[in-house]
Parts: sequence; structure tokens; C-alpha cells
Amino acid sequence: MSATPPLPRWADLVLLPLINLAAAFFVCGLIVLAIGENPIKALEVMINGAFVYPGSLGYTLYYTTNFIFTGLAVAVAFHAQMFNIGGEGQAYVGGLGAALAGLYIAPFLPAILAIPVAVGAAALFGAAWAFIPGYLQAKRDSHIVITTIMFNFLAGALMVWLLAGPLIQPGQQSPQSSEIAASAFLPTLQGFMGSFGIKIANSPLNMSFGIALLAMLVFYILIWKTRLGYNIRAVGKNQQAARYAGINVPRVIIITLAISGAFAGLMATNEILGVNHRAVLNFTAGYGFTGIAVALMGRNHPIGIFLASLLFGALYQGGAELDFEFKSITREMVLLIQGMIILFSGALAHMFNPPLARFLAKVLPGKGDQDV
Repeated sequence: MSATPPLPRWADLVLLPLINLAAAFFVCGLIVLAIGENPIKALEVMINGAFVYPGSLGYTLYYTTNFIFTGLAVAVAFHAQMFNIGGEGQAYVGGLGAALAGLYIAPFLPAILAIPVAVGAAALFGAAWAFIPGYLQAKRDSHIVITTIMFNFLAGALMVWLLAGPLIQPGQQSPQSSEIAASAFLPTLQGFMGSFGIKIANSPLNMSFGIALLAMLVFYILIWKTRLGYNIRAVGKNQQAARYAGINVPRVIIITLAISGAFAGLMATNEILGVNHRAVLNFTAGYGFTGIAVALMGRNHPIGIFLASLLFGALYQGGAELDFEFKSITREMVLLIQGMIILFSGALAHMFNPPLARFLAKVLPGKGDQDV
């Protein structure tokens, strides 16, 4: 039996993920058909609910923003061959930083200063929370997966204690802080467009989406255009070779985890500064864990992460419309669709690799082994 030819790079980055996505939707379509619903109609409702109905695109991009931040957080660690699954806790503590800045610093500053301070506090607190697992990995050889899992629980316990105690809003029993200063509010798209006399449908989309796009640019420059990014990728390829080349591997590990935590912490800008305007319990809502799937599906590249984030944002928003339109399709069915996408894009990511490579080798003779 002849060896499987290598898959062209363009096919690995574009065609294979599309095939995996199509396979996931095909399996989900069979399940929808099995429960007595029309899968084509369900897909149409989901697309309309995510992109067509008034305000739906704003909600989709609002969810997309969270996934961009957490996807970037996972991806930067992946480039150093570290599996940071602590994005949930790092985003949680980033929210604490944003809330503290909004409560105790922003009241004394104009918006042009208060917003950058609050955004910076979110990134700083997220970085500080990730610094500790990074230090333990670099200096004590503690397993990064174990420590980041533990720190997710620690972050949850810390926030419960703070929001039910020292930071709780006076006169309230629900675990939430007081409202942050108005100068730290991120402008909404609706308000921004309204200042120009343009009326758009109401949605929670705010300036944090622009911050997310800027974070993607920073990620690209960091990983592929800086010396630190080269060191991160070198450590990810081979730690021993990187050490032999003179790279301070422990230092790179610590810095990489801190940067990863900073990206995760920025997720709080969307929820705390843009929407809730206060720290609330469980505002992370699993975005940190979904960021793992986003990074995997996006192949740790900012463009891929944006497209994967948009997909999951559409699933979140379109899934709510499915739950509303169909009696037999509940929110759990949407979770099933997400799970199938994660399954085919993660665990089964290379299942179609051999047949696709052989097919391309036949239709593109002499090009199957080239990176295009």
C-alpha cells in the first residue's frame, strides 16, 4: 500500500476545516431529521436568527467578541506548546480588575482616560492570574493543565466571596458589585451610530469588538513579527533546541502565559465595561472553555480565530432563535451542534486528511506535496 501523500498547506488550512464543519452539520442534520424536524428549515432559521433579523448581527458579533479574546488566549499558549485551559478563570479575574478600576479610579477621570485604565486593568489582572501557573510550569515543572484547572476554581471561589461580601452592592442581596462610573462605559454601536443620526436595531455590541480586532492585530505582530514571538514558536517546536540556541525557556514560558492571561482578561471589557457595567457572578458563562475549540478550529491564526469565533457567535445567537421557533429543538440541541463542531474540528480534525490528500494528488498531479 502506497504512503498517503502530504496535504497541501492551503488545503490543510482552508479545505479540511470546511469539510470537518460540513460533516458536523450533516450529522446534526440527521439528528434534527430523526426528531421530526426539517434540517434545511432549521438551518434557515438559524442563519436568519444570527445575521438577518433586526439586531441579530449585533448580538452575533457581541458573542463573537468574547470568543475572539478567549481564542487568542488559548492560541498564544498553543504556539509555545502549552495547553492553557484557565481562560475562564483568567477572564473572571480580569473582570475583577475592570470592575475595581471602574469603581475606584474611573470616577476621578474623564472617559478618554478612564476607559484605557479599565481596559488595561482587565488585561493586567488576567495576566497576573496566569503568571502563577506560568511560574509553576517554568520553575517547578508543574503541569500547566492541572494548575490552570485549579486556578479556574480558585477564581470562581474568589469572585463568589468578593461579590457576596466586600464588593456587594449596598442594599442588594444578589451577588453583584455596584455600577461602575459612567466614564468607564464602553460606547455601544447603537449609541455611536446614533450620534451621527443613524438609527440601528438595539444590540449589546460595543467598542470591545474594536478592541478585539486590535488584539488580533497585536497577536499577529507578536507571534510572527517580533523576537519574542520567534522565541515562543521556537520553544513550542523544541524546548531543548531553543535552550541550546540561547533562549531563556523558563522566561518565555512565564511571559507567554502572562500574555495568554491578558488576552483572556480582555474578555471582561465586553461584559463588564460594555454590557453589565458591574461585576456579576458567572459573567464568563463558559466562554473561556469554548475558546479552546475556537483556537483549534482557527489553527491558532488570528484570521482563523475570527472566523471560528463568528461561527460560534452565530451558533449562540441563531441557536436561541431555533429554541424559539421549534418546540422539539431546545437549547440543548444547540449545545449538541457546538459539540459536534468541536468533535470534528478537534478530536477528528484529521479524519478526512488521508482521503482528501489522495484525491488532491490525483486531480492536482505534481502539486500534492507543495505548500501553496
